[in-house]
Amino acid sequence: MVGIAGWGAYVPAYRVSAEEIARHWGADPKVPISLGVKEKSVAGPDEDSVTIAWEAAMNALARAQIEPSEVGMVFIGSESKPYAVKPSATIIADALGIAPETMAVDAEFACRAASEGMRHALSMVENGTIRHALIIGSDTAQGAPGDVLEYTAASGGAAFVISNENVVANFIDAYTYVTDTPDFWRRDGSQYPNHGEGFTGEPAYFHHLVSAIKHLMDKHSLKPSDITYFVPHQPNARFPLKLAKMLGFKKEQVVLGLTTADIGNTYNASAFMGMTRVLDNASPGDLILMAPFGSGAGADAYLFEATDRIEEAKGLARKTQEYFDRRKEIDYATYLRYRGKIKKLVR
Repeated sequence: MVGIAGWGAYVPAYRVSAEEIARHWGADPKVPISLGVKEKSVAGPDEDSVTIAWEAAMNALARAQIEPSEVGMVFIGSESKPYAVKPSATIIADALGIAPETMAVDAEFACRAASEGMRHALSMVENGTIRHALIIGSDTAQGAPGDVLEYTAASGGAAFVISNENVVANFIDAYTYVTDTPDFWRRDGSQYPNHGEGFTGEPAYFHHLVSAIKHLMDKHSLKPSDITYFVPHQPNARFPLKLAKMLGFKKEQVVLGLTTADIGNTYNASAFMGMTRVLDNASPGDLILMAPFGSGAGADAYLFEATDRIEEAKGLARKTQEYFDRRKEIDYATYLRYRGKIKKLVR
């Protein structure tokens, strides 16, 4: 049995509201709120995608109950790493006591990079190449001032230990669907990403996710009613609910990483964040369908089944909801300063 042995998340405490952002740009505050994101999490001045990844990973390792030195691969997916040329995975591996006898991988595929790592890890553990793998999705907000992305691009991280020991969610199967669909991009040297708004929903998000999910469900002769929890990628709260309706899922089956706290789109931690909330509350035998998406574009669909060990593991680390609930509201000027969007002039 191969699957998830440990899980964990981290969300910074700072929050900036969509209304506060809209007020400074003369925009209608009802527009961003209509996306289901009333506020978003903001990394503090001493936080980046590596520090976020570290805490999420600590929670995952605590639940997995394994020695860090036994982790054979550290894989981090991020599109906001602190160094242009320097791996984040080596920092994490050293800080957690995993290095030096391990593989360390940094990957980029928009919001799907960490999901790629999960697919690799599941295969490598299953065939015996490694015993355990640590997979992390971590990002900080990337959106140009005044752009629509600024309302939803948030900060947060989620981590999973993949293993064939102490498994809390047994891996059943996965399916991947990718095409060259340029809905989102950032050229080298550009500070902020661009997005083709006409492509964002169709043919990017909905086409890729529907294709991956339907293929996996058809392969296993599953109906939406067979699934306990549905966890899709969440660029906002509106898209995943529309996707669920298209596929025949009920609203109560959908688990959003952003729900009550409205923390925004945490990119590589988006569907992963929702998955941590599921595992915080799942019961043995629950069937979980997680579906990450990455612009550019590609989608994965994963099928997991919760095991008896999940009850034991829940209390071994902080729940995701605890990070959602602690919050400190900041104004727009503080947000700009914390995210380095105010530049000093050098004369």
